[in-house]
Amino acid sequence: MLGGRKTTACNEEVVESKAVENGTTTSVSQAKSSSSQLGALLSKADVAHVCLRLLCMASSVTALSSMLTARQASTVTIYGFHLPVYSKWSFAQSFVYVVGVTAFVTVYSLLQLLISGSSLLRKSPMIHSRNHAWLSFAGDQVFAYALMSAGSAASGVSNLNRTGIRHTPLPNFCKSLDIFCDHIAISIAFTFLSCLLLATSAVQSVIWLSNN
Repeated sequence: MLGGRKTTACNEEVVESKAVENGTTTSVSQAKSSSSQLGALLSKADVAHVCLRLLCMASSVTALSSMLTARQASTVTIYGFHLPVYSKWSFAQSFVYVVGVTAFVTVYSLLQLLISGSSLLRKSPMIHSRNHAWLSFAGDQVFAYALMSAGSAASGVSNLNRTGIRHTPLPNFCKSLDIFCDHIAISIAFTFLSCLLLATSAVQSVIWLSNN
């Protein structure tokens, strides 16, 4: 009888130890799977962050190059007189404003891309601290508003070139200066696109700050 009781007790202890081991193994495996899923999500977010910076830099470069190449010589007809005209981006202060802002945004986006790319290669967090997140948020916001201001100012001048001035003999200059106006339109479009991309990056910084 004593031998049977001892055997039963030993069997119960073995079952309990196996159950504990199985529970520990299950919890460890679940922790590993959750950590791997979290790492995959973080890596996707990091890649998206780098792609966003790359797109912003490409958009700013396109806006800048399109504006710098906006120039054309042609003739316009006013009261039957054919007058030679020459148009260049530097003749309008709003276009000069676009060139300045997009140049600064290009440099800013390049610096952010280098920082994000190096962090991705080292497999380190894109945002190292809350101060870094606030600095990125502030930079993105400032340049986004500057791009919006520059694009809006340039849009007014471009629209005036296309519609002319009412109650005056000034014609639609874009009929004669079509290449110039097309370059200006492309530059303005990519200026607003860069603004949108920077605003999206600012939202990413806000999400990181809310989660950390």
